[in-house]
Amino acid sequence: MAVEITKVDVYAGEIEDRPGGLGEKLAVLAEAGANLEFVIARRQHGEHEQGGKGLVFVAPLKGAQQTRAAKKAGLSKTDSLHSLRLMGENKPGMGSRITEVLAEAGINMRGLSAAAVGNKAVVYFAFDSDADAKQAAKVLKKELGGK
Repeated sequence: MAVEITKVDVYAGEIEDRPGGLGEKLAVLAEAGANLEFVIARRQHGEHEQGGKGLVFVAPLKGAQQTRAAKKAGLSKTDSLHSLRLMGENKPGMGSRITEVLAEAGINMRGLSAAAVGNKAVVYFAFDSDADAKQAAKVLKKELGGK
């Protein structure tokens, strides 16, 4: 199962928990030419205490124009999420194999998001440290035939 693994900077910020809250953030990025591959948006835990807030995570942003747009939209590069993107062929058991490889190497994930369309799969990982992300990339490339 050959895979491609790359480091990815994730940008995050608060959104208003109301119709159009997410769309406003995405529109600013779109105007700057962002071609997002990854968007996760959700309400914050205890949304009633937070006054109707949510969180959005996006990737990738490229160049000064897009990073300025992110700042304008209230998004910033996360310092606490050290992320990787794995792209490969979608095969039965792929998720199990990936998580098994990381567990055997003693690497703990902070989060994982994955999707498959047709015969292609993409997985985004978050780790607590850059060292964990680098080790995960090394192990995954070795065990899964990655580049």
